[in-house]
Amino acid sequence: MMQEQKQRAAAWFRELRDQIVIGFEALEERHSTGPLGDQPAGRFDVRETTRTADDGSDAGGGLMSVMRGGRVFEKVGVNVSEVYGTLDEAAQKSMAARGVPGIADNPQFWASGISLVAHMQNPHAPAVHMNTRMFWTPGAWWFGGGSDLNPCIEYTEDTQHFHDTQKAHLEPHGAGLYPRLKEWADEYFYIPHRKRARGVGGIFMDDQNSGDWEADFALTQDIGRAFLPAFVPLIDRRRVQEWGVADKDVQLVHRGLYAEYNLVYDRGTKFGLATGHDPDAVLMSLPPMAKWV
Repeated sequence: MMQEQKQRAAAWFRELRDQIVIGFEALEERHSTGPLGDQPAGRFDVRETTRTADDGSDAGGGLMSVMRGGRVFEKVGVNVSEVYGTLDEAAQKSMAARGVPGIADNPQFWASGISLVAHMQNPHAPAVHMNTRMFWTPGAWWFGGGSDLNPCIEYTEDTQHFHDTQKAHLEPHGAGLYPRLKEWADEYFYIPHRKRARGVGGIFMDDQNSGDWEADFALTQDIGRAFLPAFVPLIDRRRVQEWGVADKDVQLVHRGLYAEYNLVYDRGTKFGLATGHDPDAVLMSLPPMAKWV
């Protein structure tokens, strides 16, 4: 039974990836005006990624889709993966500390998910992050993920739309769910050494196992479905807004926060590098340019 569920989850992440890639390329096509409107619309470069176990055997992989230098997107990556193998000692200790049962007895794992990060050309257009995933060990399974908005120049109406859209997609799963996942995102995407959040939040969950796989899978799907309607209208609105050198400078400094968080704190980055996944795919989230004051 669990094998079928794994296949369904992996297929859904791939389907969501395809929807987003099509949507982002359409966004590039329809924005032919503005500072970069006279250049060709951006397209994703797609390549397969691989994960190699310590003994050199195949341990899964995925697809890495990256667009650079488009009209709208300065850099955006949409990756999907399906990996498996044996957790190393550090990963076992980390998961045991989170209360994952059975890790010490059998450290085998399987994981699949989608991960997206978009850095925009226009400083008025917000960067964004989204991921959803399923993780399995012989002792447990769970879902995780969410999305959060990272504007360098904040607009209250954009933040409100992003949160309202996610709330609407979560409401069918329980009235108290959105406030809980919003608070979780606020805590998770906080940068302790800067004493500030990296953006304006969103929703986030991890280790989601209610005991009802179908219900948790449906929730994970709706987190994914919320992404395009939450994000694309903001870019349609901000893409043509005029900007100057000072605005770009603000954007590059803000990107420094994003790089710091992902390299120091992000659990997915640490897990991907520690378990031997393609480092280019793992570090896809880093911005093409950033600066520090």
